[in-house]
Amino acid sequence: MFGNSLVDTHAHLDLISRDSNQVTNVVRRASEAEVHALISVGIDLESSRKAVSFASKFGSVYASVGIHPNDADQFSEQALNELRQIAKGNKKVVAWGEIGLDFYRKRTERDTQIKAFEAQIEAAASMSLPIIIHARQALSECIDVIRSFLKKEDLSGVFHCYSGDIDQAKKVLDLGFYISFTGVITFPKAEEARDVCKFVPLDRILIETDSPFLTPVPFRGKPNEPAYVRLVAEAMAKVKGISFDEVASCTTENATDLFALSVQ
Repeated sequence: MFGNSLVDTHAHLDLISRDSNQVTNVVRRASEAEVHALISVGIDLESSRKAVSFASKFGSVYASVGIHPNDADQFSEQALNELRQIAKGNKKVVAWGEIGLDFYRKRTERDTQIKAFEAQIEAAASMSLPIIIHARQALSECIDVIRSFLKKEDLSGVFHCYSGDIDQAKKVLDLGFYISFTGVITFPKAEEARDVCKFVPLDRILIETDSPFLTPVPFRGKPNEPAYVRLVAEAMAKVKGISFDEVASCTTENATDLFALSVQ
């Protein structure tokens, strides 16, 4: 259906470069690598505005808005209302995120993170936007929060840069959510990540770069960018023992279904 088209479902264009010409080159290189859509993800008010700006400038770029758990101390009702206004009526805003919980860095208090997470889930649900989940050493807690909301809200979304095990992946899938993999599955010692990737069914799996972070082999040590999502797809094909074309087709179809993207 989609040929070899790829979708990078999670990139941070504003963190790749502050130079608009460089961002233009990044988007061009992505297109040349058959990455025909990418989502520039917001982590605070400023980056959310930038993501929307990139989406308005480039046809292949979409945006998400949100406040990352590490910045949850910036969260307020005013910030939430600003994010709502940024997203309202903009068809290029396709998700709310990156939101969630991070008990690894501990930059913000646990209760502060949870309150910001819950409020943003409510906002996303009210706007019928899927959510992009960041869960670092807090996967079980994120699952519990989402499970509680599913009793009263119709939610969809993805656990990005998945770092849990297979048992936790089963719980994520039971929520009806997608699971997304990065260049980590190309790392020599990332056997558990590859095992989980092999386990997750093709109709619930996504690919991403999380650029400029987590650059895949063989470009470790260099900044990541959306064009390299092709390397993630190639690694996924090897892990699953299927063709690159099948990975490209399935992950692109999943991305278009979840985020309502238009991919040629």
